[in-house]
Parts: sequence; structure tokens; C-alpha cells
Amino acid sequence: MAQSQPNPTGSLLATDGKPHPLQDTLMVVTLVLGVVAFVTAQFDNLHLLSSWSGLIGILTGAYGQFISVTTRERFLLVIGLGASAVGFFLGMARGGLFGGLIGY
Repeated sequence: MAQSQPNPTGSLLATDGKPHPLQDTLMVVTLVLGVVAFVTAQFDNLHLLSSWSGLIGILTGAYGQFISVTTRERFLLVIGLGASAVGFFLGMARGGLFGGLIGY
């Protein structure tokens, strides 16, 4: 009568041993978009890329947080969300989502 128990590794990022393809995909997409938004926010002329990738990263990260299952997913989603938010806000400050394309 041995019950299968999760592997007690003691790690903060331990998983439950089950596959989560949707959550993992959202986590990776959020991290990539966060890196793109953060890096491109350092350049004034890339505000369109920075603001759009930041906005999409915020949306994917928020949905990923909503459906996340493990601590590992939540931890990496928060990092991606933070980088996306910084890139988004800096991109908005330097010209916004449509700066120079609409209006003016």
C-alpha cells in the first residue's frame, strides 16, 4: 500500500512531476518578450518594439499567472512580467505604441 508521493527535494522551484505544456509555453514566451522589451527599451529609437513586446509580455504573463500550477512557473513568470513592464513603461515614455505612426 505504498502511495506515490512527490519527490521532496526541498527546492523552491520543485515541480509536481506532471507536464504543463501550456503553462511552460506561456512562461517561456513571457521571459523572451520581457528580455526583448527590456533590452530594446534602452534605445530611444526602438520604442515601438519595446512598448509592443512589453504589452504582449504583460498580457501573456498575467494569463500565465492565472493558470500556473507550480512555484517554478510563478517565479519565472514574475521575472518575465517585471522585465516586460519595465520595457513597456520605458517604451511608452519614449513614444508609445503608435508614436510617430498615428497622429502628429
